[in-house]
Amino acid sequence: MSTAAATTGRGVLRSAITGQRKPVLLGAVLAACHQGGEALVPVVIGVVLDRAVANSSAWTLVGWLAVLAVVFVVLSFSYRFGSRAAERAAERAAHEIRLAVSRRVLHPRGGAEQGALAGELVSVGTSDARRVGMINAVLPFGIAGLAGLVVSAVVLLRMSVPLGLLVLLGTPPLLFLAHLIGKPLEKRSEHEQERAAHASGVAADLVSGLRVLKGIGAEPAAVTRYRRTSRDSLRATIRAARAQAWHNGALLALTGIFIAVVALVGGSLAADGDISIGDLVATVGLAQFLQTPFAIFAWVNSQLAQARGSAGRVAAVLNAPPAVLGGAGELPVPARGQVTLSAVSHGKLRDLDLAVPPGQLLGVVTTDPAAATDLLDCLGRFADPPAGTVEVDALDLSTVDPDRVRSVVLVAAHDADLFEGTVEDNVRGGMPAVPSGVLAASAADEVAATLPSGTATAVTERGRSLSGGQRQRVALARALTTDAPVLVLHDPTTAVDTVTEARIAEGVAAVRRDRTTIVVTTSPALLAATDRVVLIEDGRVVAEGSHAELVREQAGYRAAVLS
Repeated sequence: MSTAAATTGRGVLRSAITGQRKPVLLGAVLAACHQGGEALVPVVIGVVLDRAVANSSAWTLVGWLAVLAVVFVVLSFSYRFGSRAAERAAERAAHEIRLAVSRRVLHPRGGAEQGALAGELVSVGTSDARRVGMINAVLPFGIAGLAGLVVSAVVLLRMSVPLGLLVLLGTPPLLFLAHLIGKPLEKRSEHEQERAAHASGVAADLVSGLRVLKGIGAEPAAVTRYRRTSRDSLRATIRAARAQAWHNGALLALTGIFIAVVALVGGSLAADGDISIGDLVATVGLAQFLQTPFAIFAWVNSQLAQARGSAGRVAAVLNAPPAVLGGAGELPVPARGQVTLSAVSHGKLRDLDLAVPPGQLLGVVTTDPAAATDLLDCLGRFADPPAGTVEVDALDLSTVDPDRVRSVVLVAAHDADLFEGTVEDNVRGGMPAVPSGVLAASAADEVAATLPSGTATAVTERGRSLSGGQRQRVALARALTTDAPVLVLHDPTTAVDTVTEARIAEGVAAVRRDRTTIVVTTSPALLAATDRVVLIEDGRVVAEGSHAELVREQAGYRAAVLS
């Protein structure tokens, strides 16, 4: 599924159908054969009554019973394989949408995550993708329902023109009313999905930060927040269920009235002698059969309403504007690693000027944690500052493709996740081997020594089988393994003890010698190992020097680092 084709919810639906047109067409043909066969069953029974029973012909009876058996075999075969084809198309379409959403969320230029919780994006890529994919499961049966109506109308026309015209002329208004009845369901279904996705996002957010919530005693507030969000989602679900119940009930009433009218007209014609007894039986049977296509239309209309709402949410993710644009600029190979920020204003940063010579180990202390996050976003080109420039080797990063920027500038977040695999797999990442000294520099060798199989020990999803300090050291080792020309570390030792922290400080300084390294932290041990430290206050650099000098001369620095 291409993002370009999915500019609207309608585009998402169209792409889902056209991408699976062969199985959808096959499913439609087979399902149409099934419905056509179902419509022929009462007709054949009527013929049996008129030609075999009325004439007392045993051979005629056997022949028409054989025809009836063939009809049942065909309709059974058609339904079985038609359903398989439709279900296959639905699953494949949903899979393609999941891939498209995942590609958009993981795109280097970002933007899809703006204003959305992680759980909301997961809901779009799972629940909404499934609902859109279901369009391919219901469309063949909607076509089959029409086929059943056409067969019924043709048969009724051959029996009686009024009966045939009643079905042909009465069906379009009924379908139009069904479309109008489905409008409230569409809106409420979309709202239901939105609130469910928000509740999922809040739940994922709270679970990921559970330790922190327990640490600060904020569990009651978190429970209250989730309860409120969950109740909103429940109310939206109940409203959607009521809308669906009203939708199904209204359609059932309309179709019941229509079928009753068909049966009454047929009975009147039989009473007047205009149609035979067999025709009357066929008419009544067809009137009862018409419940099936109309029930299919109700189901299809309900699924379409839900699919349209979900398709709009998928389109919103796929069409989210990128956080940063591409660029044709080329950083030098190999990069020297000179970093320069000139009059940068972004978030909490205000006219920030900062120069980092190649090969320097720089410590950055911010009195506002938000300013640290904004600085990391600019350095990693997760966002382009609205004012000022960020340069590496005298080249403005806003002119360089984000992929290329991140191959030169690696920003290692303090809460970086690990992946399923072994400790060695996580440390090595995409590199062919772990460089010598990296495990010792990050103190990950101590982690390996405590594990049953050392670096070959399996790690569960997101590294949950390790403690916080162990995860942090493995993630730091992974960052050091890349040997990036510019490495930006954000609080890499918040979960380790002071002795280990001092060892890591020495190890990082040794491993990153002659490579540009920026450590954004308030750790005295790390700052003491740097070549230079800058203090950012109110979005600007207000002081710089060695760690010892700033502790001695700057009260704001002492408050940030030693408190």
